[in-house]
Amino acid sequence: APERFGENAGIAFIGCYVLGKGFIVEPEEAEAWIAEDPRNADVLFPYLNGEDLNSRPDTSASRWVIDFNDRPEAMASEYAAPYGHILDSVKPERVRVNSRGEFVLRNPLPQRWWQYADKRPAMRKAIADLDEVLVVTITSKTLMPVRVKNRSVFSHMLTVIASGSYALQAFVSSNVHQCWVVKNGSGLRGDSRYTPSDVFETFPRPHLAEESERALDAIGRTLDEERREIMLRRELGLTKLYNRVNDPALPGSADPDVARLRVIHRELDEAVMAAYSWDDVPLDHGFHEYRKMTRWTISPAARVEVLDRLLALNHERAAAENRKGQPS
Repeated sequence: APERFGENAGIAFIGCYVLGKGFIVEPEEAEAWIAEDPRNADVLFPYLNGEDLNSRPDTSASRWVIDFNDRPEAMASEYAAPYGHILDSVKPERVRVNSRGEFVLRNPLPQRWWQYADKRPAMRKAIADLDEVLVVTITSKTLMPVRVKNRSVFSHMLTVIASGSYALQAFVSSNVHQCWVVKNGSGLRGDSRYTPSDVFETFPRPHLAEESERALDAIGRTLDEERREIMLRRELGLTKLYNRVNDPALPGSADPDVARLRVIHRELDEAVMAAYSWDDVPLDHGFHEYRKMTRWTISPAARVEVLDRLLALNHERAAAENRKGQPS
């Protein structure tokens, strides 16, 4: 089994676990509160979840959320409208008691009822200075990272990668990485889950030469910019777009945008393999079935070879780190 190793630690995080529908508000309500008192903008943010990320052509949040982060209650109560809203809609649920008079929810949820169940301080610190981050819906068919502005509260249904690097975006968008995710990120129902501990922290990225870094940066930008343009022009969310890319019944001649995305993904995979110096593996892109899903991807033979090499590299990296950690 793959092992986690230190160089990937502190980069990928699960988003905030809000726990309480009352925190979530419609955009119109948030805007009205900000118009009423501009200070309310300190605690109101777009709330990005997996459904919005996968279904909306601009990958934006459809709702907003109240976020007091770690403010004490006295400070939270200074924001009158948002505080009043969750006093009515969150507190009763958080401080529920059973027949014996004990709180139903675990500590400290009842005592800190105006705060999220998990505020994710490590994630907030890691992304604090970034204009953009990469986010992946934890459970989805596409398992595809998307670059978004760092202006939202990210839900616990998203993995947040604290990086604006286009080269890293190329890596995590590649079929090389997706094979690793499908193999190592299994959920309860056999669906693939993009969880930081299982699939990012164990993934052995190559140590890049400058030339590889430039090539990956370029193809990462190409994928990001061209895909964004296609999604907006055709009003397609990520899931609908990749359903087309992965549809063997849709020839490229029938849809030039789909044909272009297939080419970009092939070039991206080739750039990633070159970064590992694994150009000797024929990738044979086409429609291949894996775990009952047909996708436009590398061939089964290439997948087996790539997974074997990644696992060997994972063990090598983990062993090297262990040796470093040994007292001499």
